[in-house]
Amino acid sequence: MMNKRHKSNDRLRQHIAIEAARILATDGQRNYRTAKEKAALRLGADPRSGLPSNAEVEQALRDHQALYSEGHSSVLQDKRNAALHSMKFFSEFRPKLVGPVLEGTADQHSRISLHLFCENPDQVVTFLLDKNLPFQQETRRIRWHDGQYRDLELLVLEADGEAFELALMAGSSWRQPPPSPVDGKAQRRAGVPELERILQNL
Repeated sequence: MMNKRHKSNDRLRQHIAIEAARILATDGQRNYRTAKEKAALRLGADPRSGLPSNAEVEQALRDHQALYSEGHSSVLQDKRNAALHSMKFFSEFRPKLVGPVLEGTADQHSRISLHLFCENPDQVVTFLLDKNLPFQQETRRIRWHDGQYRDLELLVLEADGEAFELALMAGSSWRQPPPSPVDGKAQRRAGVPELERILQNL
């Protein structure tokens, strides 16, 4: 009886992961937790328990995108090219690409996420103002590796039809990559040379 229950729970988790991945891929939703809860409700499951992990949803998202590889590859290449162009533009801040565009799970709704390194956030703000580039400021609360919460300052702007999210890595305390929202490990970062290699291998 317990084995049947476990198998049933595993199947439900898998179905929720697949539906959450579809929501992420087609609805413009970026928050994994919200996508999982929405998927659970659609499947008549309890959205407060028994949900798949973010890593399970990300794998389901990769599987979903593989079914539509032609369109997805085109979107991903366009965003990576735009990321490369922007990284050269922000070269004085030693930019690093992170998130879905780097990991290969980006869709047409995904922001291009860059980490910019500076002594204080005003340096990047002044840079954008000098270039007459409009932007919005956001703050994201993230759970750090030690379990404490930190507020990460973001600048969001649009250019050439793409949305960019600039995370301001101000000071030495941000040199360590933040935890990934998918698996909690140190977030993967890529500089210009690595991104150029990735684009050459597409």
